[in-house]
Amino acid sequence: MGLYAETLVDADMDVLWDRTQDPARHQSWDLRFTSIAYLPRGEDEPQRFRYATRVLPFLWVAGTGVSAGERQRSDGSRVSALRFASGHPLSLLAEGSGYWRYVPGPDGIRFLTGYDYRPRWGGFGAVADRLVFRPLMGWATAWSFDRLRLWCERGTTPRAALARALAECAARLVVVLVVLAAYPVAALATAALALLLPPLPGTPAARRCRRTPAGRADAPRLLATLERS
Repeated sequence: MGLYAETLVDADMDVLWDRTQDPARHQSWDLRFTSIAYLPRGEDEPQRFRYATRVLPFLWVAGTGVSAGERQRSDGSRVSALRFASGHPLSLLAEGSGYWRYVPGPDGIRFLTGYDYRPRWGGFGAVADRLVFRPLMGWATAWSFDRLRLWCERGTTPRAALARALAECAARLVVVLVVLAAYPVAALATAALALLLPPLPGTPAARRCRRTPAGRADAPRLLATLERS
């Protein structure tokens, strides 16, 4: 898989599962989606869903997918997998697949994801994906995972976590502007500190998540059972 994110969540497994598998809760913490909704399905069929992301106030990019999960495994872990695709002409993402793993341990649950996708728009899309979109997606995934962790561990709702992040960014910007006005020579060093200093413990931060697997990261066999969306 091309993109990877991992965090350690000190919470009950059922709580973490519910907040990641329920569409309404999932969309509340994941920056990559504005809305997620399950579609009707028959008995013994995989779950299909529709997702959408608002890229501008009046512009939505939508797609569909199919997912399945294993809630009870012999080693106590859980896993879910999905395939997704978007036919929207403005969507750089054409189709892709991914998985979530929930691995219990003595210090909490290792919650991790691996996913990849095929960009459209030919050579231009490949370059735009490599330079802009893929790094942005990786950051958004990691930031969202830390936002989820704060919700599960501290009870900080996703909306409150976003408000804290925006407030902290604004406060750092104000400090830089004040220093720039009063001591221009020190402005560059202040800006560097504002960027490099870690966010407060209650503020989501992508840097708290592992972005590369510690070892080999194989997709679960469950993924192979899903047809392309």
